[in-house]
Amino acid sequence: MKNLIKNLVAIGLISLGSNLYSGTIDPYTPDEKYIEYGNQFECVLEIMGSYEHNKQLFSASCVAIDKNWILTAAHVVKGARFAFIYHEKDKRCIIIEEIICSTEFEEKKFGSGDIALCYTQSDIGLDSYPELYLEDDEIGKLCSIVGYGFTGTFQTGMKHNDGHKRGGLNKIDYISDSLLMCSPSIMSKTELEFLIASGDSGGGLFIDNKLAGINSCVMAVDKKPDSTYNDESGHTRVSKFLGWIKEHMQKRREQAQGLLP
Repeated sequence: MKNLIKNLVAIGLISLGSNLYSGTIDPYTPDEKYIEYGNQFECVLEIMGSYEHNKQLFSASCVAIDKNWILTAAHVVKGARFAFIYHEKDKRCIIIEEIICSTEFEEKKFGSGDIALCYTQSDIGLDSYPELYLEDDEIGKLCSIVGYGFTGTFQTGMKHNDGHKRGGLNKIDYISDSLLMCSPSIMSKTELEFLIASGDSGGGLFIDNKLAGINSCVMAVDKKPDSTYNDESGHTRVSKFLGWIKEHMQKRREQAQGLLP
């Protein structure tokens, strides 16, 4: 699929309550392969919290990029009363101290600056963190996409939740504003064809193991964004926000050193 902007319906990928949604997969590829592949991305973690207007917990995904920093989708954490990361490997919760949403984020316009940088109170404690993708050559690149929760196939759409992290592959079809766009292929599919689904927000899209996108939205010509064939997924383009990310990380370092108030 190429540019289907006309008549597309975009929805944010936030899940209220305890449900998580992860990607839909190729119906002819064993699900175990997607779970195994997703588990290779230790930097993709669960993020949970509660909003000021709603006491019910939300849950989604995020990507740790430094020992005290994560990236996620702005629509996941905007207006949160509190938020924390669940570190599955260590079975511990890491409190988020500061949430910084992009000034380009517009809640009523899905995909517009849908990225947030968050600072944690304690060390996330991973062995390594992904580099950020610096280039502007994403179109046509093979990418890895990772997230948690509900799954299904491109035929059934999202169906059930087993709590597993899944990952798969796709190719960047085109760029729309600040979004990297992907769609499930039939004739030229990858080895682990994959598409994000509702609730997969904040997870990562990687090119050459570098973080190139943050899962943001699903678009559908049939107005049913259930991540089936003919749907598209949008991923906030990290390279567009590199200056913003570095600026806020540097500002925090200078504050810690007493160089800024």
